[in-house]
Amino acid sequence: MSGAAPSGLLVATHDLCWAHDPGAGHPERPDRLTAVRHGIQAAGLDEAITWIEATDAAPEAVVGVHPAQLLDALDRLSAAGGGAIDADTMVSAASSKAARKAAGAGLDLIERLEAGEAAAGWSVVRPPGHHATANVPMGFCLLNNVAVAARSLVDRGERVAIVDIDAHHGNGTQDIFYDEPDVLFISFHQYPLYPGTGRPDEIGTERAAHRTVNIALPPYTRSWAYREGMAEVVAPIMADFDPTWLLISLGFDAHRADPITDLGLTAADFADIVTDLCAFAPPGRRLFFLEGGYDLEALADSSGAVAAVLVGESHRPEAPSEGDGGAEAVDLAKRIHVDGRLS
Repeated sequence: MSGAAPSGLLVATHDLCWAHDPGAGHPERPDRLTAVRHGIQAAGLDEAITWIEATDAAPEAVVGVHPAQLLDALDRLSAAGGGAIDADTMVSAASSKAARKAAGAGLDLIERLEAGEAAAGWSVVRPPGHHATANVPMGFCLLNNVAVAARSLVDRGERVAIVDIDAHHGNGTQDIFYDEPDVLFISFHQYPLYPGTGRPDEIGTERAAHRTVNIALPPYTRSWAYREGMAEVVAPIMADFDPTWLLISLGFDAHRADPITDLGLTAADFADIVTDLCAFAPPGRRLFFLEGGYDLEALADSSGAVAAVLVGESHRPEAPSEGDGGAEAVDLAKRIHVDGRLS
């Protein structure tokens, strides 16, 4: 392999991810994937992006995060035609197979990125994953896709930073790695909001202190708090942690048009935030996972804007947001995790 830095973007998905059907009227619907695809096409990025078909996650990789009994239970429920796990989380006949593709996409992308095929990878799959704990599917999520990828990397000696910018706190990811010193989990999320976790004082166990960082934002927060949080909180923590891989839970439900949240981002804001994030890992070590985002037009616009950043282009269907709310949340996270500890 030559010494040149890899370029381009790999996007992994699978037809089964459209077949996962949580039912009529559910916000986490198959059209979400179609919206992402349309947004990328509208950005005019066909030559810079390679679409690949997601493969099944190896059973041993999934069992590194979720017990085999959980996989068996999902298989049985799908084989019976599906059913409700809780009021929000549904399983259809195709869901168990879709979940295995969703968990496997990140693993395949890791191999391809390590082979130098692209600068970044994006797992555009469903069901999403960041709410699923080791033992409990919840919050539209069955298996924790980002956690499966992170565990596979940590098990071979990598130091993994996970940044979650979904409007909902990634409780499952936090719970899985709360005692893991080789995983740094940073979350920007609306608080309070489902699932009720993600308080600023949730910082990890004693052996993994300050490996969990929660920036709990008030409703109507716009891009300023994210950009300031990157500079004042995330950057010094990343410098101290020195990750070898950067994994991003990329939820677009922080968009101002989203029907189930109250934050204020635009498509241009997501492009700016992802630009900031890419500074924390070199090309070839950046891996993104689709999480939330339930307004289809906002999802399409934001996906195109982010994909453009990842291939070195600019596509901004909306202007950046304005306003400086969220300063107290950023300041609190800075005082907890940076001031007096990394100086």
